[in-house]
This record gives sequence, structure tokens and C-alpha cells, in this order.
Amino acid sequence: MIYLWFHLLLYAAPVVIAPGTHELQLKIRDIEFYEDRFTTLTFEDVSATDFQTKFNKNLNFTPQDYNTGSAYWMKIKLVIPEGETNYLLEFFDQTIDTLQVYLSHEGKPFKEYIMGDMLPFREKPMAHKNFEIQLTGSGEYLLYFRVVSHEYADIRVGIRSYNRFVEYALAEYYLYGIFYGMILIISLYNMLIYSAMREIKYLYYTFYIISVGVFAMSVDGVGYQYLWRNSPEWNQVAHGVSLFAIIFWAILFSKKFLSLKIRAPKINTLLNVVFGLRILLFGYALFFDHSIFQNRNIELIPLIIIFAGSISVFNRGYKPARFFIVAFGVLFLGFILKAMLMLSIIPFTTLTYYSLHICFVFEMLFLSFALSDRVRILKENRDRAHKRIILQHEENAKLKDRMNAQLESLVEQRTAELKEKNTLLSQQKVEISEINSLLDLDNWRLRNNIKSIQMERLQNKELTYREFIEVFSDKNDCLRALSNLKWRSHYSCARCNNTVYSEGSAPFSRRCSKCGYQESPTTKTLFHGIKFPLEKAFYILYDSFNKDQYSLVEFAEMLELRRNTISDFKKRIKALTEEEKRTLHEIFKNLEDFVSSQK
Repeated sequence: MIYLWFHLLLYAAPVVIAPGTHELQLKIRDIEFYEDRFTTLTFEDVSATDFQTKFNKNLNFTPQDYNTGSAYWMKIKLVIPEGETNYLLEFFDQTIDTLQVYLSHEGKPFKEYIMGDMLPFREKPMAHKNFEIQLTGSGEYLLYFRVVSHEYADIRVGIRSYNRFVEYALAEYYLYGIFYGMILIISLYNMLIYSAMREIKYLYYTFYIISVGVFAMSVDGVGYQYLWRNSPEWNQVAHGVSLFAIIFWAILFSKKFLSLKIRAPKINTLLNVVFGLRILLFGYALFFDHSIFQNRNIELIPLIIIFAGSISVFNRGYKPARFFIVAFGVLFLGFILKAMLMLSIIPFTTLTYYSLHICFVFEMLFLSFALSDRVRILKENRDRAHKRIILQHEENAKLKDRMNAQLESLVEQRTAELKEKNTLLSQQKVEISEINSLLDLDNWRLRNNIKSIQMERLQNKELTYREFIEVFSDKNDCLRALSNLKWRSHYSCARCNNTVYSEGSAPFSRRCSKCGYQESPTTKTLFHGIKFPLEKAFYILYDSFNKDQYSLVEFAEMLELRRNTISDFKKRIKALTEEEKRTLHEIFKNLEDFVSSQK
């Protein structure tokens, strides 16, 4: 081991911390490394003397060269001068799956540290979102570290003094507090607006902001430190899920805020297609292939469509879209800067590293301005509408006064005309009364003539069925006639011959006051027990005793009865005895008296 130590010091230039240096950063281009494509090498293999020549620096290494299926072994020799103590070795990328560090100080045996976001947060050497290892004192250090990550690992190593680390960490968490505090405040504010206005766009915007916060916490490592520190499985997909949530709620909010379905239907259709494909891709990535979550550049597609849609809507006169254009333009710029940083097109600095966070802040502010601008424009439109309504009411009041004046004049004129016409109507009323009296007299004479004609036709035995039912219009007329004829001389009970009676429950029936027997006018007559209307039976009897001019078919069609029914009734008539026929003839003779009484 001592031989190896002196060999490394002899053939590899160490990193020397100059006196007074508080911070030093080493990129992957500044570090010797070896790519283990099969991930089979152990620390014993890479620390062997004959393996050291395989460690080399690659000044042209870019993020595109990083192979997620390989393990990267790094080697650093570090010298801290005498009197310079209290330094930390820090790895900035907190998304590395597995980070194994082997550290030797002044030729002592190597000490192993195992870290990574696949392990519970509590297993970190220091409770910080990044990975830190304490360097205990001055002297010479030899470090090997192995990096394995399913996504691109930003391999940068920082060497900081304790004072610089505390200053940097406090400032960073202070800025995080401001950033996440803004997200929380804006979310609560929009939730309050939604509860008051009940417009769904405010709810979409709230979920969008919350998704931005979760995504930032998953990328920064703050969420792993404070929210899901015991859930490393979730930590592997948190950034992918939250980024999908950002796009999901951004699309819903944009469609609702810009009313794309009405103002830009073609862009709305295109956005719906992209939205559906993005949902399918998310489901596949979540359940089958988590590596798809690393392709963050695909989120530029819906953002470009939303940005184009906002410009189209603004060009069509929708003024609230102006702040929306600026907001998504800033967000679009943030994603481009992040992509350029990952592709090493722009240099790595604090500003470029947090460019997406900064753009998120400005985007949230401009979207809030867009929502408030929309409310302001709606308020202005409402005020203008109120002013127009007030002016219209004033014009209506003036028009009403003019119309009232005209109407009063017309009413006075019409009142005078009505007085004249009332006078004429009074005179005409007297004349009409005289005319009505004459008409009543003529009607009375006409009715008497009609009854006389009916009487004459009855006597001449020529009444048709329609004329007949004008005399016997219903069953009660027939019962009244039968009752008058049956008990024309006196009443005698059919059972006890009692002559005292009272009115029965049936029409024109009589109830014996002694035995209680109730007798109908049709009882023990030709009409007893018939199942069809009595007035029709009267007419059949009337025709049979006179001309007997209708056949069964004609009777059935005229009276709307069955031929068998008419035939059975005629048989009853034929079965009458001569005495019964004479009695019935007397009844029909007395019908003339009935007609006279009706007259």
C-alpha cells in the first residue's frame, strides 16, 4: 500500500489547495477517470498498480458521452497545506444512484463511504441535499470514487472550507425558501380566488404551480431531504412524474385561459393530440421504462404549441393573452437554457444552473399578471357595459316622458271620442233591446211551429229517428211517459195492492209504503229487462205500429244495434196479445198528450 501511495504521487499531478482558498471546483474534464462498461470492476481491481495507467483525463468529454449503462471510476490526489484544515469534499449532483467513495489520508488504509439517492436519506454522512465527506486535517489525500446512475450524472466535485460551505448552504436554502414560499403563496392566493369566483382555470393554475414546486424539489434534492427521505423508490421517478404534471396542468390551464377551442380550433386539436400522446408516453415510462423520464426535451413540443396558440389568440384581439405570451416565452427560454447546459453548449455557472428556477419564478409572476389582467379587462368591460346601460336608461326615461306626454294627449282625445260614442251606444242599446224583444217573439213562434210540425208528423206517423229523439231525447223522457201512462188513474202495489207510495231510488219508480216493494215504470211491460237504450226501443215500437218501413239491416245501421237484438225485440212485439196491443195502442195515443205537454 505504501508503494502504491508513493507511485501515485510520483506519476500523477495532485490537486493542491492554495493557502487561503475557500472553494475549488473540479469538473469531469479535470479528473482522471475510467469507464467500466460492464460494471464488474471492484476497488481492488482499479487500485492495483498496473491499472493506474488506464486512468486518463478527457478534455472533450460532454454530457452526450455519458453512458448510463456504465460505471465510472474517478481518481483524485489532493494536497491540503499545513495550517489549512476543516475542508469538505462535496458532490453537487444529488441524483446519482450510487456513489462509492474510497478515501486515504497520509497513506492510511482506505475508508469507504457509500451514498446515493437510491439509499434512504438518513444514511448520508451529512444531512444535506448534496453528498459531502469531511477531510480531517491537512496533508495528502488519495480518493477513488465510483459513480453509477441510470440518468446523466453531473460529475463535479467541490472542495470547500467549512466557513464557505456554511455560507453557501445558508444562502442556497434562503433562496430556496423564497422560491418555494412564492409558490406556496401564489398557490394559496389562486385557491382563494377559485373559491370566490368558481372559475376552473384558477384551480388548474394552482395545480400547475404546485407541480412546478414538486419538480423543483425533486431536482434540487430538497424534496428528498424533507418530504420523502425514506422513499428512495419514489425519488427515482419524482422528477419525471412532476414534470409530466407540469405539462398536464399547463395544457389544461392554457386551453381554458385562451379558450383555444373557440379562438384557435386547429391549434386546440393539435394540442389535444399531443396531450393524448404525452399521457400514453407517461404511462409507459411509469410502468415499463423509467429511463424515458430523462428525455426532458420532449416537453418543448407542447410548450411550443401553447406558445404559438397564445400568439394566435392575441393576434385575434384577446388582450389578456399578452402576459401569457411573455410568461410561456420565459418558460420556453428556461427549458432551452437547461437543454443547452446539458448539451454543454453554454458554460456551467450558478446562473445557468438555476436558469430554469429563475424562469419558473418569472413565468409564475407573468401568469399571475395575465390572470389579473384578464380580471381587469373584464372589470373594464363590465364598467363600460354599466355606463352604456345607464345611458340607455336615461334615454329610455326621456323617451318614456315623451311617450307619456303623447299618450296623455291621445287619452284626452280618445276620452272625448268615447263619450260621444257612449252616447250613441246608449241610443243604440235601446234600439237593440227593442230588436231583441222582437227576435224573442219570433223565436217563440218558431219553436211553437216546430213542435206543431213534430206533432203533426207524429200523428201522421212519419217521424224519422232523428226527429223522434227530439221528442224522446233520453231514457228519462221515456220513463216519464211510461210512468204517467202506467199510473195514470191510480197506483196499486203489485204485491200487496197498497195504494200509498213514495218516490223510489230509481228515476220515476215508486216504493210501496207498506211492503217496501219498488216498482219501475218498465216492470211487467214490453220494455222490462231490455239491454239497449229505452228511447231506441220506443222508436222500434213506434215504427212497428205504423208503417213498419225499416228492415233489420236498416234498423241496425240507424240505431247502432245488433240485428239479433232488434229481431228479439220485434219478436216480443209480435208475441203480444191483442189486448196487450190495444193497450200499447192506447199508450201511443196518449203519446200525443205527452208531446202536447212537452210543447
